Amino acid sequence: MIEDQAKNQIPKEIPHHIAIVMDGNGRWALRRGLPTIAGHKAGAEALKKICQAAANLGVTHLTVYAFSTENWRRPSSWIVELMDLLKYYLKFELKDLIKNNIRLHVIGDQTRLSGDLRQLVDDAVEKTKKNDGINLIIALSYGGRNEIVHAAKAIAEKVKEDKLTFDNIDEEMFAKHLYTSKFPDPDLLIRTSGEMRISNFLLWQLAYAELYFTNKLWPEFSEDDLKAAIEEYQNRERRYGTTVGS
Repeated sequence: MIEDQAKNQIPKEIPHHIAIVMDGNGRWALRRGLPTIAGHKAGAEALKKICQAAANLGVTHLTVYAFSTENWRRPSSWIVELMDLLKYYLKFELKDLIKNNIRLHVIGDQTRLSGDLRQLVDDAVEKTKKNDGINLIIALSYGGRNEIVHAAKAIAEKVKEDKLTFDNIDEEMFAKHLYTSKFPDPDLLIRTSGEMRISNFLLWQLAYAELYFTNKLWPEFSEDDLKAAIEEYQNRERRYGTTVGS
């Protein structure tokens, strides 16, 4: 019994920040003859389980790609269904977020969201801000290139107003103008469904993250799959651009 418990434990360093591209919801539904929205509902349930599992393992930040800037190009019926699903979870899962000590954050261009959805986002963020457990960061209407342009414009405006000088601009200053300025960079990126690209997600922040790809569709991704990704991460040597042994 003790040996079995030991096998399930991860004694090495846990990544503080995990980012996930939750891919494969539509394919999961298609394979079952279900409407696409059913895949997103199953994906939302998977996120609840993975967030709790990550918290139990000691992960402090979990950033998930929920809706990209490119997703606005999809059919309006798909967008409406997905936004309605987001509204549902923000309304009816808020109590569980508070109960489970999860602090919610939302990053992205929220100007494109409807007023009622923005209000639900603000309400959930406000009501969970005193939680001191895992930080769940939802990338909503988010694009990495858009974020970098947004930061560049903000810095340019400050230079124009003489609030910054050209010599003040460095990597640290630039990072302070990103949506993620309050969070550490991800240590590990997980992408499900077998696709092997980052799809305009956290382009600046993933500079030295370890990348992990799995064929599992997101609704099928389990706590054991999360542990497998973390174990793979633990077996890699992170060098941050230095040579072996430096």
